[in-house]
Amino acid sequence: MSGFSSGVLLAPNHTAQVTVGMARLAEELGYDSVWVADEGIKTRDVFVTMAAIATATRSLRIGTGLVNPYTRHPALTAAAIASIDELSGGRAFLVYGAGGSLSLGPLGIERDRPLLHVSEALEVCRRLFDGETVSFDGETLTLRNARLDFARPGIDIWFAGRSPLLLAHAGAAADGALLEFLHIPSLPTYVGQVEGGARGAGRPRPRLLYSTCVVTDRERLESIRPHMTYRLVDSPQAVKDQLGITPSHVAEIREAMTGGLAAAAHLIPDRWIEPFVILGTPDECAAQIGAITDAHGFEGFVLLLADHERATEEIEMGADVLSRLDSRRTK
Repeated sequence: MSGFSSGVLLAPNHTAQVTVGMARLAEELGYDSVWVADEGIKTRDVFVTMAAIATATRSLRIGTGLVNPYTRHPALTAAAIASIDELSGGRAFLVYGAGGSLSLGPLGIERDRPLLHVSEALEVCRRLFDGETVSFDGETLTLRNARLDFARPGIDIWFAGRSPLLLAHAGAAADGALLEFLHIPSLPTYVGQVEGGARGAGRPRPRLLYSTCVVTDRERLESIRPHMTYRLVDSPQAVKDQLGITPSHVAEIREAMTGGLAAAAHLIPDRWIEPFVILGTPDECAAQIGAITDAHGFEGFVLLLADHERATEEIEMGADVLSRLDSRRTK
């Protein structure tokens, strides 16, 4: 996978030992990074899992995939990342997002003023990583003479999300943006929002990575269907309009979701899933990833697992697809 950044986004749904095994496999197969999801109390702790991965790998970069500014004080998040960076020999990075219902809902936390929360969190973490003694009186957080004496200056801070304002802020303030599981025909709009934020701040466009599921068989497609329920009802109106999703569709899906995601999955047709994923044979998938990343200047691809019960097979399949892409580019 030379010349092209590659990663895997893992949700720690399994024991830490199992997730560590997935990370070690990813490293052996040539992936550059793992991104560990933070889904609150629904999964194993993100930082414990990252620390375990750090001790079991040698070269893999290890980041959050993603953390939010609501459930932990950003200074504590910065300290955790700096600790993992120290443990791993400088391989850690931080990815922030606004958080969602999976992580915030069980804690009874409302996602109010997400742009302000994220922007203040990014500022504080940046200053702490760079060795400043930080006193900060923000609208969402406060620090008094806070300092990280062990942080490596310049630890990468990324943003992942789809909100226009948040993507613009990523362009203005983050080292990179992960565009993850987004409506593929709308990617020019999302990329443009990041670029607009960068221009407004008078800085170069940050690094961009693309992430979604790779679907090479029917079973993988079916595993995605339940998760398209909440993603589609929360999609921007422009995306719903392109897909033909009406308010009555949204109401029907929301009502069915009260019985669980699986209970609503039958309401999601294939045509609503396909524009969000890479779909086809391994060669066709490699060609699609290459076309998308070339068109939008993405520096790499992060595999989002479609089926966590088949995680090992998914990671191997993704490595095969990316090796085919690499072969295409080196011919």
